[in-house]
Amino acid sequence: MATATTRHDRQVSPVFLGLVAIMLVAGWAVWHGFAANTGFAVFLFVVSGWIVSLCLHEYAHARSALHGGDITVGAKGYLTLNPLRYTHAALSIVLPVVFVILGGIGLPGGAVFIERGRISGRWRHSLISAAGPLTNAAFALALMLPFTLGGLDWAPTPFLAAFAFLAMLQLTAAVLNFLPVPGLDGYGVIEPWLSYKVRRQVEPYAPFGLIAVFGCLWIPEINTVFWDVIDAIMRAFHIPDVYSAYGYRLFQFWKGSPTG
Repeated sequence: MATATTRHDRQVSPVFLGLVAIMLVAGWAVWHGFAANTGFAVFLFVVSGWIVSLCLHEYAHARSALHGGDITVGAKGYLTLNPLRYTHAALSIVLPVVFVILGGIGLPGGAVFIERGRISGRWRHSLISAAGPLTNAAFALALMLPFTLGGLDWAPTPFLAAFAFLAMLQLTAAVLNFLPVPGLDGYGVIEPWLSYKVRRQVEPYAPFGLIAVFGCLWIPEINTVFWDVIDAIMRAFHIPDVYSAYGYRLFQFWKGSPTG
């Protein structure tokens, strides 16, 4: 039998706090040039920051589900921001990090398990699905605004590059995850408004939606359009393309230090 969420269920996990600490220390090392290998410090900063955002993404789903009527999310540990408590840790954490390494894109993976039967109202179901990518959008905005306002004009170039690359990951995550593709949150937003027949027909394809989107991005024409949109948004916030590109090159420290 499900029980009400307790204070213990809401305590922030030491795992999440450790990730935040790694992000801050790595960011400090990049800023001050303290690391022996700047690229490795950028890698730690971006990966830890990306995982932190994934935790917040899943927390947003769980928190909105709790307010929607699913009181089981607390007992499952979803409100602790601990990535190890997710239903599919490999899909929620490992696969998105692999996407970043392989293609330099932010694509959230599998999410927390929400007991949808406990939630009534189509708008609530849509909001639960939208909460995750909206968190990525808010994260992206928080990272991009300092460029727009000139708050980072005096920062070292490697830090600007890492910061811009992390912002780009958040932006790509928000854009891609809002696509109405089965298995992604964008489809979850519209699913409650579809007929039962359509939902049953689409359901078998949900496990493959994430991989399909990633695969489509390897098609040159689709890839070009996608990155044109991302670059246009970044430029609107006064972030030059060269920053995020240089950040990705630094991130790939295993390829050696970039020369320019």
